[in-house]
Amino acid sequence: MQPLAAWLVARPQNAVIALAATLLLPLLQMVSGVIMVLLVLKQGARTAVLEAAVAGVILALVALVTGSPLLQILVAALSTWGPAIMLGLVLQATRSLTLTLQVSVLIAALAVCGFYIVIDDMVAYWDPVMRVLLEWTRENNLQEQAQIMESDPVMTANMLTMAIVLSSWMLYTVYLVFGYWLYKLIPGKSGDYGRFSDLNFGRVIALIMALLSLFAFVTGAAWLQSVAFVLFAVFWLQGLAVVHWLHSVGNLPLLVVIMTYVLLPFLHVFLIMALAVLGYTDAWFSFRRRVAKQQ
Repeated sequence: MQPLAAWLVARPQNAVIALAATLLLPLLQMVSGVIMVLLVLKQGARTAVLEAAVAGVILALVALVTGSPLLQILVAALSTWGPAIMLGLVLQATRSLTLTLQVSVLIAALAVCGFYIVIDDMVAYWDPVMRVLLEWTRENNLQEQAQIMESDPVMTANMLTMAIVLSSWMLYTVYLVFGYWLYKLIPGKSGDYGRFSDLNFGRVIALIMALLSLFAFVTGAAWLQSVAFVLFAVFWLQGLAVVHWLHSVGNLPLLVVIMTYVLLPFLHVFLIMALAVLGYTDAWFSFRRRVAKQQ
């Protein structure tokens, strides 16, 4: 990967070609965000924005020639490159991967609150999506899930709200973490902003999550439940960092790390919740520090 990272930042035309090519392919759209973070960290935001602008012009010309929906391509470019540029800038400003991710978690929590402030009727807002999901569950003989969705549309709407915020946060986190990883591979990099294996969201966020969970239980407020769940779920990333840290100090074989990633698509919810529990308890009890002291 080091030669690829070096090639991306060697010349502006390399970056432009990579940004445009990866955005055109749906499966590589995530890679486009990763490349943008790399460009911001290595070349600066001004150069990265100029390269993105040229790539955007190329994408617009391709859309006009092929008859593709121009607006859809431009929205994809802005929604991919915009957050990546902002995350790269925040990382440069804070000079800390952990602090940048902590900021992103707080923004995700505010985004959930924003949904409930702006949208008066959450069920009506998500109704088109719920209809598609209901049809899909019936086509795949998931009758039990279909019955739950029909019987409690409010719960389904709240789950969709949490899902869209969490999935967006996870996607942008991938941009940041892997973009920073590529940046660290380049010889002569100008800064080191910490290791992913040392990630810790801290007791403040853990305490906020605990208090919101308590208030949600007492009041039954849906927005409090949603914010509390999002703040808990993000700790899966800290759990994953703990796994990497245990491997780095020799307490965990590489096979376990590999199997964690391999099983993630298949045991998606269960594995993420297990990692979230590990990460949340690590925030309170500092497992890595205790293990380091013992060693």
